[in-house]
Amino acid sequence: MAVEAKIAELEGGIGAMCTSSGQAASLLSLLNILKYGDSFISTSQIYGGTVNLFAFTLKKMGIECIFVDAHASDEEILAAFKPDTKAVFGETLANPSLDVLDIERFAKIAHSKGVPLIIDNTFATPILCRPIEYGADIVIHSTSKYMDGHALQVGGVIVDSGNFDWTNGNFPDFTQPDESYHGISYTETYGKMAYILKARMQLMRDFGTYPSAHSAFLLNLGLETLAIRMKQYCENALKVAQYFKNSEKIESVTYPGLEGDSNYPLAQKYLKGASGVISVNIKGGKKNAIKFMDSLKLASNVVHVADIRTCVLHPASATHRQLTDEQLVAHKDKRFAYKVFCRA
Repeated sequence: MAVEAKIAELEGGIGAMCTSSGQAASLLSLLNILKYGDSFISTSQIYGGTVNLFAFTLKKMGIECIFVDAHASDEEILAAFKPDTKAVFGETLANPSLDVLDIERFAKIAHSKGVPLIIDNTFATPILCRPIEYGADIVIHSTSKYMDGHALQVGGVIVDSGNFDWTNGNFPDFTQPDESYHGISYTETYGKMAYILKARMQLMRDFGTYPSAHSAFLLNLGLETLAIRMKQYCENALKVAQYFKNSEKIESVTYPGLEGDSNYPLAQKYLKGASGVISVNIKGGKKNAIKFMDSLKLASNVVHVADIRTCVLHPASATHRQLTDEQLVAHKDKRFAYKVFCRA
């Protein structure tokens, strides 16, 4: 597909496969590697829906997710590995905590154990960060967000860097004959393209999570303006973040593009802009938070994020409402925090 080739080129990968949603991309990116009895490591600072997928749904399939804090030491993360751990997962810009992942560090840790690093690059997009250049092996996106930019289609994509060695002995499903596909060995037949072609020939065949042609057409329209839009999102968000930072009604502002933000150093290393997403804690608790939401004139109160409209969302009662109080704290997702999405 033309749009797959375009996204692969944007990310610096050798191939891509579009899916019917971002969650489908997350799921297939892991199922292409893992089987019953395996485990993988994920940072705890990820999207709430992905937490549910990893902690509950995959668990029912016999796959364990081991959560680690993105800011934990190398020693702590390495200690979390088990003999059956087959991958490491993280988000470039975490949703909604906006933690910036130290991609190089996690890539070195994953590779020291002979497993790939999978990065969700949805909020950054390849315009702001290309994780493959920092050691990521697989990159995924919810294309429903910035890549589309207009909330016209729901989709996802998996991009293969082509850099990981699937013949290192940890991944027999890539090297041994696939009985479901004429006994083919993916590494012998396709070399560096083994991962993405196995995903297409095996998983897409079985799960059928492929987007419609019209969805791909709409996604391509969004990609044509992505570079222009991301630049403007970042400029607008920084101005709004600075305004909130100086407001007496705001308890705290999280935006990696702000000097003094805890993620500012990593943002300077990895990002060419901190996206259009801002997390704000409003003084006065839930009552004032609701008042703030109800008083907005131009912004839309919606669950969808990252398009051309200015939107607000309370993650703890919307996208992350299924999480426990303990998980919300772990995700830095305060109950009265808001994500603000700035108009381009």
